Amino acid sequence: MVKKIIASLLLLLPLVPAWAQKNVVDEIIWVVGDEPILLSDVEEARLSAEQSGSPVNNPYCTIPEMLAINKLFLHQAQLDSISVSESDVIQMVDEQISNIIQTYGSREAVEQIMHVKLSQLRELWKKQAREGEMINQVKQKIAGDIKVTPAQVREYFKNVPSDSIPFIPTQVEVQIITSTPQISRAEIERIENRLRDFAQRVNSGESEFATLAKFYSQDGSARNGGELGYAGRNQWVPEFATVAFSLNDPKKVSKIVRTEFGFHIIQLIDKRGDKVNVRHILLKPEIETSELTRCTARLDSIADDIRAGKFTFEAAAGVLSDDKDTRNNYGLMANDGSYSITSRFEMKDLPADVAKVVDTLQVGQVSRAFTMVNKKGQTVCAIVRLKTRIDGHQASVTEDFQTLRETVVAKRREEKIEEWLKKKISTTYVRISPEWRSCDFRYPGWIK
Repeated sequence: MVKKIIASLLLLLPLVPAWAQKNVVDEIIWVVGDEPILLSDVEEARLSAEQSGSPVNNPYCTIPEMLAINKLFLHQAQLDSISVSESDVIQMVDEQISNIIQTYGSREAVEQIMHVKLSQLRELWKKQAREGEMINQVKQKIAGDIKVTPAQVREYFKNVPSDSIPFIPTQVEVQIITSTPQISRAEIERIENRLRDFAQRVNSGESEFATLAKFYSQDGSARNGGELGYAGRNQWVPEFATVAFSLNDPKKVSKIVRTEFGFHIIQLIDKRGDKVNVRHILLKPEIETSELTRCTARLDSIADDIRAGKFTFEAAAGVLSDDKDTRNNYGLMANDGSYSITSRFEMKDLPADVAKVVDTLQVGQVSRAFTMVNKKGQTVCAIVRLKTRIDGHQASVTEDFQTLRETVVAKRREEKIEEWLKKKISTTYVRISPEWRSCDFRYPGWIK
């Protein structure tokens, strides 16, 4: 390991500025507004990029400027009172950790490769996720209202060389019918009795709510003692928000709340204007194997009837599906991962359980029933139909207008954000240590 570090430092020797010749542990190299950028911040970012397999070119120029730009956005977020709820941060980090564990096979493998405990990574990624989302919201506020007409899209690509026109990877349109397994009365009673016991222990002073949440809650916020952070009413599902905003006594625990995520009890932490900060404990009911078997058998029967021509997938989705997001759209799944909603997915953007099944289907074919975890964390049974497959191709205005429109919108957004940055740099106090000034910066105006 030591030899690898020495080797990497030797490779970077031509790029190392004068500070490397000094025996300095840390120092302030830039000041943006009243925010310092430390040498250690640059080193941390450089090493992180190298470990992720994406080393930065000319890191001792590129990284400080990147950190300075982030500080400009974060300062604007502060001015605009932009915040991100703790529950959103935890959800983002949990997904990130789940993906990396899936990639490397286990927590131990991740820690061995990254040379750091996952608990430490979690805290670092929480900070990055929070700041990243705040920056995204600032960018959205600066350039979120960009609109382009079909004529502007055609005009833009008329002057673009053919080899610069986007290549569209293979995409699919998928229809889905789901069946939600029923929870037995005995299981509901078990969950409710457990939550009542937790509430009684907190109300009597026997236990701390945060401690119980850490040990027993089945939500990502458990690691934070169940705390969700300040949030507005519309940031939670209605059933949860109604109870959370009705609480007035931080020493008391709410009644049991049932939502699509499971069963909760809630404790008030603080109210601030139209936002509230609460803790909660979430318990998810267990589904009996017999109920999963019943649901998959029902869906297999529906699929058989569709294949036999008794009714169409579209008709079945509108009447028989439990999936409220697709039920009124003939079962067609919607991809909301871009600036606008589309029915087309690249395979990598489909839910993993769905992609695995779709990959085995021909166009028009209906799958056998399978179980999956939906975006609310519920286990449901499903059948899917591959409606269309569009092979990878060079984009055209007639076939791929939405994609080309998004390309133009993204370009205009980028231009508007760059204009904002140049203006912000020109009006912000910036001091750069002399040894760090000899860079060809992307943006002018840093050196006053």
